[in-house]
Amino acid sequence: MKALLRFSIPVILLAAVASAPAAQLSTDARGAIPHDVQQLVAIDYYAMENSAAAMDLRNRVMPPELKRFEEALHKSGLNENHDVEQLAFVLFRPKSSSEDLDTVGIAQGQFPVTEILSNFRKQKLKPTLVRTNKVYPLAKTGMVVCFVDPSTMIFGDSDAVTRTLDVRDGMAPSILTNNTMMDAMRSVDSEPLWSILDQKGTQTMMKQVLGEAGSVTDFESVRKRLLASWYSMNFQHGVKFDLTISTGDSFVAATVSSLMTAALTVRKMSGSDAEKQALSATSLSSDSGRMSVHFATSDDEFNSLLQSPLFHSMVR
Repeated sequence: MKALLRFSIPVILLAAVASAPAAQLSTDARGAIPHDVQQLVAIDYYAMENSAAAMDLRNRVMPPELKRFEEALHKSGLNENHDVEQLAFVLFRPKSSSEDLDTVGIAQGQFPVTEILSNFRKQKLKPTLVRTNKVYPLAKTGMVVCFVDPSTMIFGDSDAVTRTLDVRDGMAPSILTNNTMMDAMRSVDSEPLWSILDQKGTQTMMKQVLGEAGSVTDFESVRKRLLASWYSMNFQHGVKFDLTISTGDSFVAATVSSLMTAALTVRKMSGSDAEKQALSATSLSSDSGRMSVHFATSDDEFNSLLQSPLFHSMVR
């Protein structure tokens, strides 16, 4: 869990989800997501504050760069607790061969666009046109926002938003043509909070998760066979976390499961009581070319974990 959470900080940042509708993205939102996604996180933002455990988690781990996203929502004139229903963060490569990554936010809800644009005019904020799309600067954030329709807004750094609008306008391929990521999405998008990772993202995540165990020959032999992964978190009746890694090969899935088991065993030997209890609540399995991780605990036990050295080290 240490490296999973650290790698997936965008999830933890806004993981204030309790009993709520699934964080499914609309067709318009999906059509704006670039093809070469490394990680996509979708959250039912409308239901924030419904879970004390989720809010405690959020308050402890919000990193500076993602505070900018929340500030950007405020600067747009939105009340994220009322106007925003679903929120997605997309980490993508501008080109398929690129090692660079851009991040963009896509929010869904019923937005008072007329009032917001009137507020922009009062602030003397002038839009930049990207074809017919009006892109407004968000004062003092270094970010921009574009309302592509009354229920969908795209925000982030200017270059990332422009590239996303290129996708939305059909000038670049979208995630809709990425079969691997769409299959991963269909596996989890009925959950209130979920994330999908491509091959590169999955390999990076697993390297961090395994720690020293990731340096052994067995991992290097299977690393390139890690195809994709997806996970979900739910804060209804305690805290639940489920992760699936797709390898397409039963032997590879079993090998990764064995490496994960070894990593958990090492951590149990040196962890605090709260950490040992959390690790004991984590189960691993492999079947049909997939390795699965399941974690479940009560709100009180999760609160103890948040105060443990393990948790503090994961968010340094």
